Amino acid sequence: MAPVYKIAVIQLHPKPLQIESNYAKAAEYIKSAASQGAQLAVLPEYHLTNWLPKEPRFSDLCGQWKTYLEKYQALAKEHNICIVPGTITERHQDAESEEDKLLNVAYFIDNTGEILGSYQKKNLCTHALHEVIQSPLGPIGLLICWDLAFPEAFRELIAQGAKIIIIPTFWTLTDCSAYGLSKNPFSEALLLTSTLTARAFENTCAVVFVNAGGPHSTTTSNRTNPYSGLSRVTVPFVGELGDETKNSSEEGMSIVELDMEILEEAEKQYKVREDIAREDWHYVYRHSAIFKDGHRQEGREKGKL
Repeated sequence: MAPVYKIAVIQLHPKPLQIESNYAKAAEYIKSAASQGAQLAVLPEYHLTNWLPKEPRFSDLCGQWKTYLEKYQALAKEHNICIVPGTITERHQDAESEEDKLLNVAYFIDNTGEILGSYQKKNLCTHALHEVIQSPLGPIGLLICWDLAFPEAFRELIAQGAKIIIIPTFWTLTDCSAYGLSKNPFSEALLLTSTLTARAFENTCAVVFVNAGGPHSTTTSNRTNPYSGLSRVTVPFVGELGDETKNSSEEGMSIVELDMEILEEAEKQYKVREDIAREDWHYVYRHSAIFKDGHRQEGREKGKL
């Protein structure tokens, strides 16, 4: 019988530059998730600091990254829960290149406190590899925010066997252009909900999408709250899971039961993984490495896989 995993989707409101209070609030959510039997807790991108790179204190706070990573490791071990602490923005002042002095990194910490793997944001930032992490929940992949817009990222991960793809995000309604907003003030929400469902179906995988939320308010609407929220787990056949956050822009947490049988049955139905594993697979992607039998194969010869 396929396992059922309980995943905590934590739609945290990251107060600007309040690193310790943001951590304390995240830790309380994680403790609550563990007490409810969750095996994995996921936080949003930039959850410790918000994203304010032009603020003088931002860089200094990012210099504390190791302290907070170790705190999450201790928390995972103490409460027997795996944690993806969103992304942690790291300052490496001694890096040779400017682009490596401030890194945006997602970690997977297992329930013993061990770091099983990490991923540095690829699209809009660096050129990190997409590699699968073997976790207590099976093979998982990590992406960050705008990576969602690239189907090729998902293909690389499922070609290596990933069943669950986790995406910490900081995505607001105001990320849209003025033109797009004039056509639809909720254009970015439409993009997110449509794309997340599509990625789950087209890759026969579960997508754990965890976005930042706005502060609790009885009067604030999405039109004045720029946070889009909408944190959820999407799976084939069913669509979105996560009643507390999937249709909300406010801070909150959903505990989602992910039945892995759904993914098995989706692959039987759509045969996506079976097709892309074939020797005569007819699509050639524009990257310099492909995966065959779960191993990276460097280079291509005149368009041949």
